[in-house]
Amino acid sequence: MNTLERAAAGPRKNAPRRRRPGRRGAFFRGRLLHIWTWLVIAWLFLPIAVMILFGFNDTRGRYNQTWQGFTLRWYGELFAISDLTVALVNSLLIALLTMLIAGVLGTLIGLALGRYRFRGSGLMKLVMFAAISCAEIIMGASLLSMFVTLAVPLGFWTIVISHVMFSVSFVAVTVRARVMVVDRSIEEAARDLGASSWETFRLVTFPMIFPGVLAGSLLAFALSIDDFVITNFVSGGTVTFPLWIYGATRVGIPPQVNVMGTLIFAVGVLIAVLNAFGGRRGGT
Repeated sequence: MNTLERAAAGPRKNAPRRRRPGRRGAFFRGRLLHIWTWLVIAWLFLPIAVMILFGFNDTRGRYNQTWQGFTLRWYGELFAISDLTVALVNSLLIALLTMLIAGVLGTLIGLALGRYRFRGSGLMKLVMFAAISCAEIIMGASLLSMFVTLAVPLGFWTIVISHVMFSVSFVAVTVRARVMVVDRSIEEAARDLGASSWETFRLVTFPMIFPGVLAGSLLAFALSIDDFVITNFVSGGTVTFPLWIYGATRVGIPPQVNVMGTLIFAVGVLIAVLNAFGGRRGGT
């Protein structure tokens, strides 16, 4: 039987058929991946949920560890503990100053590293990534040694300096990544149309790198407000929110701590949602 006769006769009955990949297997694999993702999210959110829940606990003792009923009392008495209020204000002020100072310095460093090649840029990158990967206890001890050697009194401003020093690298790396994808032809077009260097930066460059600047600055704020290890080395007599909580664990953490943590978390979520919504609108 030649080739034409075989083609006319059709496929053999005993010929093995190729198995197509089953849709059911792919469906179950996708479902399993989704379930695993939600389990991980639930595991990460569980401590936050417990914090939010115990902010409504009608506790009558010193320790806020067992559920005793629902109440909104602690939201009304949020600032009843003066030392805790002062510690929270200190943390917010330090975080805001860190965000502003590290935002400016990190933006300039990131712009320089992403845009220009100069002598010492490799060393600067090495120092930045070393600061990011360095253990906090090593950085805290080294900063304390520097302040003691220079006879700088420990307190509010040493905390600000320390927070800027370890967070500026995060801002610089974030801004540098944004600068690397900026289209230089847009800036050149602005210069061709008569814009000065400052006008080009203010009206063209900065709006294009602003998402990276904002992300890096918010990251510096988040790193500053919850830092404990480095702050514990250089705080002196200044007490921040994490330091106050650590000291309160020996005698019992009041429900106001849970309420303040809930409000800080809510503000962070709100900022993230607004940022995502603004980015979606900007994309459309």
